[in-house]
Amino acid sequence: MGKLRIGVIGCGSIATHRHLPEYAANPEAEIAAVCDILKERAEEKAELYQAKAYTSYEELLADDSIDAVSVCTPNYLHAPITIAALKAGKHVLCEKPMATSKEDAEAMIKASEESGKKLMIAHNQRFVPSHVKARELIESGKIGKLFSFRTAFGHGGPEGWSADGMDSWFFKKSQAFIGAMGDLGVHKTDLLRYLLNEEITEVGSFVEGSAKENSDVDDNAVCILKTESGIIGTLAASWSYTAKEDNSTIIYGEHAIVRVEDHPEYSLIVQYKSGETVNYELGQIQSNDEGGQNSSEVIDKFIESILSGKEPAVSGEEGMKSLMVVLAALKSNETKSIVRVE
Repeated sequence: MGKLRIGVIGCGSIATHRHLPEYAANPEAEIAAVCDILKERAEEKAELYQAKAYTSYEELLADDSIDAVSVCTPNYLHAPITIAALKAGKHVLCEKPMATSKEDAEAMIKASEESGKKLMIAHNQRFVPSHVKARELIESGKIGKLFSFRTAFGHGGPEGWSADGMDSWFFKKSQAFIGAMGDLGVHKTDLLRYLLNEEITEVGSFVEGSAKENSDVDDNAVCILKTESGIIGTLAASWSYTAKEDNSTIIYGEHAIVRVEDHPEYSLIVQYKSGETVNYELGQIQSNDEGGQNSSEVIDKFIESILSGKEPAVSGEEGMKSLMVVLAALKSNETKSIVRVE
């Protein structure tokens, strides 16, 4: 079998910085087509990667030679494009949050099952070395029973990162549906589910839009979460960490405190009750800032699942469970009550 022929739909920042270069670096894949509603943007990427340029995703999906696609569009288009791609017989890697409703997420999973094609959601936090190591330590029992956690994901906002700056779709509710909670919060709900290895069952939240002008989405959210075994903690998602990105998680256990991405040099620090501290230098987390790790591993894991026929590293079901926590947080803020996660 030759290389997998890939189409990338949406040529904004995440495609530019992650999907396109990571497909190009994977020996099993070749970028066959790119699509963007802005013709110049599609053509520029097509020239760079010797691919065919499209402005209509329907036309790209009609090309039978394409095996798989990445969906890197604004959030509101994730579900319709993913479903169309699966029905067209393509494997799909979809950016997060996978959808803007439970119904859409379920329809995406159903389309994957019916087509027999893979659906993976691009939650990259699970592959960060410090996160992998932290989960190993927790699973080994060295940390003991888990009691509490706090996690944050914040930076100065998508205007510093998005291809369109302050005009970005990220700030438009009609296209993004949610702001910082969808951009960053869903990454951390997915990470917490992975690290703690249990489901989040209840959510209370405050979700505000206080930091950005000309925006109708949230940019600051703080949530209180409870898991099935009763571990409680907080999650903050923000576009108002103006000076520096924060992507830290701290887990408080019976025998130790685990500090993940909470120190400039040591990506993982374990402080044991016995007084011992273990510092791990595991390479930096991928970040929009310079100096992050080179690959998010998302693309490699996606390609691997297609070639091996195995379940993707982050399946549609996993993506949906992480989305449901975010939807519960939005509902909690609206109803001013604690909400059970469906």
